[in-house]
Amino acid sequence: MDLEVNFKQKGENMKEYENIEKDLTKIYRKNIWSKFVKGICDFQMIKEGDKIAVCISGGKDSMLMAKCFQEIKRHRKMNFDLEFIVMNPGYNEENKDKIIKNAEILNIPIKMFETRIFESVERIEENPCYICARMRRGYLYEEAKRLACNKIALGHHFDDVIETILMGMLYGAQMQTMMPKVNSTSHPGMELIRPMYFVREEDIIKWRDRYDLEFLQCACKLTENSKYDENLSKRKETKLLIKRLKENYENIDVNIFNSVQNVNLSTLISYQKGNYKYHFLEDYDIRRNELEKGIK
Repeated sequence: MDLEVNFKQKGENMKEYENIEKDLTKIYRKNIWSKFVKGICDFQMIKEGDKIAVCISGGKDSMLMAKCFQEIKRHRKMNFDLEFIVMNPGYNEENKDKIIKNAEILNIPIKMFETRIFESVERIEENPCYICARMRRGYLYEEAKRLACNKIALGHHFDDVIETILMGMLYGAQMQTMMPKVNSTSHPGMELIRPMYFVREEDIIKWRDRYDLEFLQCACKLTENSKYDENLSKRKETKLLIKRLKENYENIDVNIFNSVQNVNLSTLISYQKGNYKYHFLEDYDIRRNELEKGIK
């Protein structure tokens, strides 16, 4: 059963969300609002006529993203529409109620739809976290499509990006990043955007704590069983590693981020683009001959 929640608050609740909205472009203008706008502008995430499904998981990142979207919509510099969707993969009633309560506090008109992902994934032995993530993404695309949206927005932030870069290198033996926007291969015409790309997690935490807000941490039932916690542990290890490195060099996180923007292909042993995989030996002798001719 789907649930649509619209809020018209009065009294103290209205005062609370109005203060949060006002502070977003004043107190948090530099560290949150400006970086949110920068991500959207630098990567051309919003275009005229878009209808964006803002995907809310119940955590701090996606809830803040929803408030930022409401604010940028209010500026009316571009014509686009928003839907605030919440997928319930099988949360217990306490977690489900917490999402609804926070949406009420923040005055976010959510549309919650039900799935049975947790129930399905519990029966999967191999890579359940990967399967769960794929299923979640698929359901979000389908719901967005049902609501006539052409884009979904996820709340991944700066720290998610640099952790993903390092995790790929350390655990996956590959160089890749979490892209700011991606065309869906399974849902033609749909696009995924990440407007929080430049926003740091520490600033999201400061925003959350200023208003004593309590969001979902990880409500996944699988993480209650330690055998499913491997990927989560890897991310925690990577987060701690970056924190230790920053103690000696504070710009280490920025350098990790910039490393995937300053790639020199001529210094890589191999790289892949689409189905084509290049190895430096393919044209090594050709380039050597060209150099020798240049010297002569």
